Amino acid sequence: MCTTCGCGTDHVTIDGKAHGHDHGHDHGHDHGHDHRHDHPAPAHAHAAGTPAGRAVAVERDILARNDAEADANRRRFTAQGILALNLVSSPGSGKTTLLVETIRRLGGDLGLAVVEGDQQTSNDAERIRATGAHAVQVNTGKGCHLDAHMVAHALDHLAPAEDSVVMIENVGNLVCPAAFDLGEAHKVVVLSVTEGEDKPLKYPDMFAAADLMLLNKCDLLPHLAFDADLCEANARRVNPAIEVLRVSATTGEGLDAWCDWVRAAAREARGRRVRGAARTGCGAACTCG
Repeated sequence: MCTTCGCGTDHVTIDGKAHGHDHGHDHGHDHGHDHRHDHPAPAHAHAAGTPAGRAVAVERDILARNDAEADANRRRFTAQGILALNLVSSPGSGKTTLLVETIRRLGGDLGLAVVEGDQQTSNDAERIRATGAHAVQVNTGKGCHLDAHMVAHALDHLAPAEDSVVMIENVGNLVCPAAFDLGEAHKVVVLSVTEGEDKPLKYPDMFAAADLMLLNKCDLLPHLAFDADLCEANARRVNPAIEVLRVSATTGEGLDAWCDWVRAAAREARGRRVRGAARTGCGAACTCG
C-alpha cells in the first residue's frame, strides 16, 4: 500500500508555498500530539534487505500518527460545527466539475470552502475560486494522497467559518486515500459511467470506506455499454450500507438529491457542535472534543 510504495511528501506545497514535514515552526494551534513524521524507505528497499516485519511496523506507525492527526482535525470540525467531506475517485471522474456545480447550488445556503489535492498545478483551485468560494491548493508532489497533516495545515490557510462545509477533493486515486483518515465526517466516492461497472470490486477498500457513491456523468448512459444497476449491485456487495446517487454535473440530474444529502449532513454537524458546547460549557474555539 501507499505507506510502502515509495511516494514521498518532501515536495508538498500549500498554495504554492513549500510545506515540508520537519515542523520547525509554530502552528498556532494545538493538534494534541507531536509532529514527528518519519517516512518509510521506498518499496525497493525490500530488495536491499529491509525485513518485511520492519516494513509492517513502519506502516503501522505512519497510519497511527495519521490517525492521531485525523482525530485532532475531527475535534476541530466538531467544535466549529463544520461538515467535512472527503471526495475520492480515480482521475477524470468529474469531481471538480461536480464541486463547482455544488457550490453554485449551495453557496447561498451554506458557507462552502474547498481543500484541493493534486500532485501538481493549481488549476482546480482556480476553478473553485472562480465561483467565489475560498479554496486552498495542496500539491503533493510525488505523493498519491492527502494525509491528515496536510489537511490540518490547509485548514490553517482556509480558516473555514463556523457551521460551514469543507469539501476535501483528494488526489485522483482509488487505492491509497482509502487508508488515510483526514478527520472527515464522510468519504464520498465519485465513480463515472465512463469507468467499469466492476470498479467497486477491483478497489474494494475505497468503496467499503465510503458512505456515499455518486455515479457521475449519467447523461452519457445512452451512449455507453455501462450497466448502472450492476455497478450499484457491485458497490453493495462490497459495502451493503453504501448510499448511491446517480448524478450528472453537466445536466444537473440528481444534483438536488446530492445537495439535500449535504444539507442534512451539515445539520448533523451543527447539532454535534451545539450538543458538545452544551455538554462541556466550552466556546466555539474549544477543541477538547
